[in-house]
Amino acid sequence: MDRRLADRRLADRRIATLSPGAGSIGFALAADQISKAVVNANSDTLAGGIPVVPGFNLIFLRNDGVTFGMLGGAPWWALSGLALVVTVWLAVLLVRTDSRLDAAAYGLVIGGALGNVVDRLRIGAVTDFLDVYVGTWHWPAFNLADVAVVGGVGLLLLSEFWQARNSRRRKGRADRG
Repeated sequence: MDRRLADRRLADRRIATLSPGAGSIGFALAADQISKAVVNANSDTLAGGIPVVPGFNLIFLRNDGVTFGMLGGAPWWALSGLALVVTVWLAVLLVRTDSRLDAAAYGLVIGGALGNVVDRLRIGAVTDFLDVYVGTWHWPAFNLADVAVVGGVGLLLLSEFWQARNSRRRKGRADRG
């Protein structure tokens, strides 16, 4: 009986840890695909750009490369294949983590990567529509999948920082105690 209870508690902990990851995948993928559907439906209006606030426009662009247009002209299937390999690796890390924050972060990166893979499979390129600028200098256009990837990586870095800080604190207490 004790073994069953221990197994059940372990399963409950795994679900509690993996749930933020699964939720983040779904959220990032849905937000990305819904926003791109709206942008694609309004592509004629957005082609010239629509100012939202100073420093931010909505636009319609197709990017056949990766981040910042790098690898432009590379075959869509190669970029999709690479993204799927990275996604599988991240899914393994997500399943292995004991941290809910890390699980959510991996989920954001996976969801964002899958959002751009869906575009490549459907149209051979990624729809970008967020244009941030200062003066005449424009950051390369991006989309919500990119936001999810960068946000997920940021959370992973923050998690690593917190873990290192907590480890130093525990070590300091142990040295004093």
